[in-house]
Amino acid sequence: MKKKERRNRRKPMSEINVVPYIDVMLVLLVIFMVTAPLITQGVKVNLPQAEAQPQPGEGSPPVVIHIDQFGDTYVDLGNADLLPVDQQLLYERLRDVLYNAPATPVMMRADASVDYGLVVDAMVAAQAAGAASVGLVTRPPTAGRR
Repeated sequence: MKKKERRNRRKPMSEINVVPYIDVMLVLLVIFMVTAPLITQGVKVNLPQAEAQPQPGEGSPPVVIHIDQFGDTYVDLGNADLLPVDQQLLYERLRDVLYNAPATPVMMRADASVDYGLVVDAMVAAQAAGAASVGLVTRPPTAGRR
């Protein structure tokens, strides 16, 4: 009878239970998916209003040149970081991007109160770096203003 009892005993398991780890990973994934859009950084730019058709998206993400209300210039190369630049550094960064991917669209986001000369200087730097054209980003007009 003792032999029967020994046969019915369970052997200790030597496996790791991964179900709690999967639960924790799924919770973290949901948390990061919810908080990631809230962490985006940017420069507050008061865009001019204009009626314009949206441009169709091309293959690669655009390089966006930002000029804020104080005249400071930033460049967004497709990652989440806005890099402060002067005219020479703007030219060098655009030249590097456009050398590797010549079809990359270049867009300009300038505050409505910025001196027009700063916008032209940035567009000249983009053209000198090899941009075929520079698009201007606007926002749609409000209902009362046309």
